[in-house]
Amino acid sequence: MPLSKELLEIIVCPKCKGDLIYEEDRERLVCKNCSVYYPIREDIPILLIEEAQPEKTQASSTDARNL
Repeated sequence: MPLSKELLEIIVCPKCKGDLIYEEDRERLVCKNCSVYYPIREDIPILLIEEAQPEKTQASSTDARNL
């Protein structure tokens, strides 16, 4: 079940208080300011700083393959 529009309007990144981008297909909320994402488990956003995962960029993936 997707997150409600009302919820998405009020939640922010717990670290920087910036906007979060909802990626429904990947079940996560992304903070572009911090370059991290927060998982969504069983339709519940896990907005704990210690649960944040680094957001991988296309450039870093390409660089890793060239090593």
